[in-house]
Amino acid sequence: MKDTSKQASLAGPRHQAGRELQASAGTPPAERLQTTRIDAASDAEAVTHWLAEFRASPQTLRTYRREAERLLLWLGDQDRSLAQLRRQDLDAYEAFLASPTPHHRWVGPPRPRHAADWRPFRGPLSPASRRQSLVILQGMFAWLVEAGWVAHNPFRLMRDKRRRLDNRRAGIERYLELPLWQWLWGWLSRPLEAHAGARADYLWQRRRMIFGFAYLLAPRISEMATAEMDDFFQREGRWWWRVVGKGGKTARIPVPEDMMHLLRDWRDTLGLPPEPQPGEPGAVLRGLDGQRGLGDNQLYRLIRDAFRQAAEALEAEEVDHAAAQAARLRAATPHWLRHTALTHQAQAGVELRYLASTARHARLDTTAQYLHTEDEEWHRQQSLHGLPSEADAGPAEPV
Repeated sequence: MKDTSKQASLAGPRHQAGRELQASAGTPPAERLQTTRIDAASDAEAVTHWLAEFRASPQTLRTYRREAERLLLWLGDQDRSLAQLRRQDLDAYEAFLASPTPHHRWVGPPRPRHAADWRPFRGPLSPASRRQSLVILQGMFAWLVEAGWVAHNPFRLMRDKRRRLDNRRAGIERYLELPLWQWLWGWLSRPLEAHAGARADYLWQRRRMIFGFAYLLAPRISEMATAEMDDFFQREGRWWWRVVGKGGKTARIPVPEDMMHLLRDWRDTLGLPPEPQPGEPGAVLRGLDGQRGLGDNQLYRLIRDAFRQAAEALEAEEVDHAAAQAARLRAATPHWLRHTALTHQAQAGVELRYLASTARHARLDTTAQYLHTEDEEWHRQQSLHGLPSEADAGPAEPV
């Protein structure tokens, strides 16, 4: 196997489509270059053109770049091109995503993309992540067909395409159940020791602001990172949050009073007046200098570190089910906070139409994944059916 870190590179400026991808395979014959509708001389360049369509959505761009790069690396290891991908290869690739082997060449801890020990995987992908990867690649191939770069889209030949490529699930599972969230928020809110110092107080306030923001308004991590102070505004005595989400769509979300309390405390820490003013510059979430905004990668790491520290604290308390709950916290990612927020809103009785507006979903059936009432009722009724107790057991009647 070739060195996976050298075969393909979609690295580039954070909010751009990336530099020209370098690959050892994927250059089409000269006659096909004359029929394409994009200016590309290799699979790598063709994919970079596709990625450029998402430059306005940095989080989507990173996700799509990662999945495209993995496929190109896999094909490059076999000296094959995108045009040579066939239907039967999709099963092999999905199996590879479930178990990238050899492990030492494909899997490794987070490293800068240019590092010699960078690897494209952190570990095997879950079924949901594999589904997402196939959905993304199906869209990529559809675009490449239109661009004249490949002649067909092998994903269209999948007989069980609806089941395998539909990224909707029966319900959301990646969230923190209410008792665990309540413990976590209590842990985040524990007061500091009196001699902790100004820096520790700043970090404490910022972490509460991050988790409270994520839980109360259900933003995506990129939306938190790009939030500006004047995105919070008042109309007729009510506070709203203006957010630009997926596809550049602008929405406004009602801001509950708990969020305003957090924001006022955070602004006090920053040395600002209690409430945001129209046209006020500056990021909501900031670095240690109190000025520079946090990037979404940095924000991601801060949240993951907090989850890890919380898991260690929970284990140290040795409460009931601590090991299982701590494992849940260690598995959690920042996006779990969005799922947690929407799930708890649904459980609190927020109507589906308002929940969909907060989530900014285009389809109600996407939002309906957060409704667990059917599961609860099903479980309640199933509990009516059980094995007979000893009191019920009498002498056997002759048959």
